[in-house]
Amino acid sequence: MLMPKNELPGGTIHKLPVDLRKALTSDITTIKAWKSLTPLARNEWICWTISVKQQKTRDEHVKRVVSELKEGMRRPCCWMGCIHRKDKKISPSVQWILAKSKTN
Repeated sequence: MLMPKNELPGGTIHKLPVDLRKALTSDITTIKAWKSLTPLARNEWICWTISVKQQKTRDEHVKRVVSELKEGMRRPCCWMGCIHRKDKKISPSVQWILAKSKTN
């Protein structure tokens, strides 16, 4: 039997969105992998999923979270990290990326 949906933890800043919760709770392996992550790692996955502009891309990210957790990945690859955290300064390299993305 799969775990009730409300028992999956979110991240440090971001709450677990409904679409990602639904995908994660569909498989016991994914549930266990998600629960084994640190709150910061869960936050990274959530932020990576919700920070896209198009619904199609978000749907793809939700699917990738599930598949990559099953593969043993602990955080999203090649992503600058959650810019919503207030407990640390944004690094100079991330500031550069953000500034560059605003000009494009």
